[in-house]
Amino acid sequence: MANGLTYERVTTSSDATKKLAASLASYLRPGDVVILDGDLGAGKTQFVQGVAAALGVHGAVTSPTFNILLEYENDTLPLYHFDLYRLDDPNELEDVGFYDTLEGEGVCFIEWGRKFIEKMPTDYLELRFVVDSEGKRRILAHSYGERARRLLFLWAKNPESHLMKSGVNAWIW
Repeated sequence: MANGLTYERVTTSSDATKKLAASLASYLRPGDVVILDGDLGAGKTQFVQGVAAALGVHGAVTSPTFNILLEYENDTLPLYHFDLYRLDDPNELEDVGFYDTLEGEGVCFIEWGRKFIEKMPTDYLELRFVVDSEGKRRILAHSYGERARRLLFLWAKNPESHLMKSGVNAWIW
């Protein structure tokens, strides 16, 4: 059983997913790490698009699948968006500047971070996206570490998030 808080939200459209993400943006700080997990097309990149828009990123925010890392500058907080899907070996993380970026001045969103969970920092917010047969997204948010716990608590208190305490007793993948 994992320690930390678990909240969830069901969204019924990409706009709702982006609004949920936007409600997180004001609580993010340099050094925060958010791991995004879920099947292809589950809404991970849409979530990052919502955060980016709320942070004031101008221009298109796309999936970094082929680039591994895309960086977005804005007036408040640099956003680093990783997609580790194409990496096969944890040693490749060094090659793509993963560790240097984690120690940078921005917030990191990491798609497919669960592939190398043992290489992730000890403090992170994890979001799992599960899509049902009707296209609804169940987004489970769980905190690991003290900063992530505070981040999730603040985000859940925001009435715009509509997050609810989850009945999930164990964070099972």
